[in-house]
Order: sequence, then structure tokens, then C-alpha cells
Amino acid sequence: MAFRLLQHRAADGTRSVIAARDDTATFVPGMASVRALAARAIAGGSTLEQVVASCGTGEAVDLAAEHAAGRLIAPIDHDDDAHVLLTGTGLTHLGSAEGRDQMHRETSVTEAKTDSMRMFLEGVAGGKPADGQTGQQPEWFYKGDGSQLVAPGAPLTMPDFAQDGGEEPELAGIYLIGPDGTPFRLGLCLANEFSDHVTERHNYLWLAHSKLRQAALGPELLVGPPPCHVEGNSRIVRNGETVWEKPFLSGEDNMSHSIANLEAHHFKYALFRRPGDIHIHFFGTATLSFTDGVRTETGDVFEIDAAPFTLPVRNPLARAAAEPVSVRAL
Repeated sequence: MAFRLLQHRAADGTRSVIAARDDTATFVPGMASVRALAARAIAGGSTLEQVVASCGTGEAVDLAAEHAAGRLIAPIDHDDDAHVLLTGTGLTHLGSAEGRDQMHRETSVTEAKTDSMRMFLEGVAGGKPADGQTGQQPEWFYKGDGSQLVAPGAPLTMPDFAQDGGEEPELAGIYLIGPDGTPFRLGLCLANEFSDHVTERHNYLWLAHSKLRQAALGPELLVGPPPCHVEGNSRIVRNGETVWEKPFLSGEDNMSHSIANLEAHHFKYALFRRPGDIHIHFFGTATLSFTDGVRTETGDVFEIDAAPFTLPVRNPLARAAAEPVSVRAL
């Protein structure tokens, strides 16, 4: 099984990094964050695994027990949330256009291809260019800064004005920008991108609004080459019973874009290459309960699991209280 990194916070607030291989997990001596570990690797021209090896082996950890106790935090973070950017791409997976096209065709007055279908087909045709080349650019969206990232097990809270809170099971790439502006991929996380599909369905131009929502990562950062094929399950549990469940696929074998192409079109913008910033970039999905007619309710629990990750992404759904906002002139 692949090499994984996790972040741990003890009851007294002490932070640590955990390295896991197969069924073995141990603390990494002297390391308090994955970001610090990655910065050391960049500075030394080494890899994450080499830095972990140089730190020696700490005490063994029972990951399942620490996860159940709530002591595993998001596998990447920053002291300043403004230096974490949550972004993503859509219509990137084979089959991902079907649900989107269905949503947008409902408001279309013609039988012409929707913009969603046109973008999807362009990605199928040109989303996997030859090595060293840049292919068709994908859809892109912004979700927010690091304050939008919730901890494992914490509620995914939709705003009081949200029309929907729906799961999106997918993979997310985790990046740290080096001192010279080079983006370094640290690895991949299992994720729930979380969106407002009712708002999006009303008008495709409201996609930007629908994506300004929280998101959740699983506790594990999978280090190394991205897996080409990932199979998982996404489910909604209500009052202890599963009310919807469906398998999902990810990895490049199941995508219309290569990860390298998605990365090229994100990091081609200089403002996304600011040294020290962390990027969490969601790669998209083809599986949504919303397209199956499911309407989520507060209290529902989203559960997403997929090998080679050993721990699930599990978060309940909540709604925020109203926050009246007024703009004052100075």
C-alpha cells in the first residue's frame, strides 16, 4: 500500500505528523506539520519519503482509534488561512457531463448542445495531450481560502441562504509553492468537494455562487504517483440508515483530462505561484446523489471511502444561522 501522511493533534494541543505504510503507522519525530516536512524536502532537494526516513521512527499509532477519537486533523493546513486556496475543475471525468447536462438542459429552450456538453466533449478530445504539451483547458472554479476547509468528522455547514448542500466525492491534489514559485505536488487526498446543486441548476452562470462552500478532506495524504484507477463508494446516512449509496470512479483512467493538464491550466496563472501558498485543487467527479433525485437534509452524514485510502471522509450536514450583513459608507 502507498505511503501516506497524516496530521495529529493530541488532547493538549500538541501537533505531530504520522507516516503510514500498509497497516503500520508511526509518529515522525520532530515534525509538527506536513507543510514543515514539505518545506524541508524542497529546501534539501529531497522527497517527502526521504525526509521522513531521515527523521527516524517514532511511536506506533492506531489510526482507526485516533480517527474515532477525533485527533486526526486535515492532512494539510497553514497558520494563515489566507495562504490556502481551495479551487477545482469540473466536467473532467468520463460520464461527468450526463448529470450536468441534464441539470442545464431543463432550463434550455433549444435542443442544441449545452455549454456543459460542449466543454465536456472538448475535454474528451483534447484533455490528455502528449507529454510536454498543454491540452484543452477545463472548467475552473474557486471555493475559498483555508477557512472553508473543515476537519475530519466536523460538519459541512451550508450558509443559511443555501438551497442545497450536496456531496461531491472526488480526489484533490495538494500543493505547496516553493521559494522560487515552483508548484510541488505533495500528494492526493480523498475529498468531499460539497456544492449547492439547486443554485447551479437554476442558471449555469450561478455555478460560481454554488461552489463558494466548505469542503472536507480525508485524514490521509497519499504520497507518490497518482493512482490511475480509484474505485470508491459514496453514501448518505440518515438517522442511522443508508438512504443513498453509489460507487464512483476516479484516477486518470476514468478521466477526460490528465492531472498534468489540470495542473498546467491552474498554475499557468502567476497569482497561483506565490511562494509559501498551499493549493487544494479538486479534480472533479461523475457521481452525485442530486442527479438521482436525492434531497439532503440537515443531520445527514456523508460517507466517502476508496482504496488505497484506509480511512473515510465522513461529515454531517448542517445549516448556518442567518447572518444579516449591511454595508456602511465611510
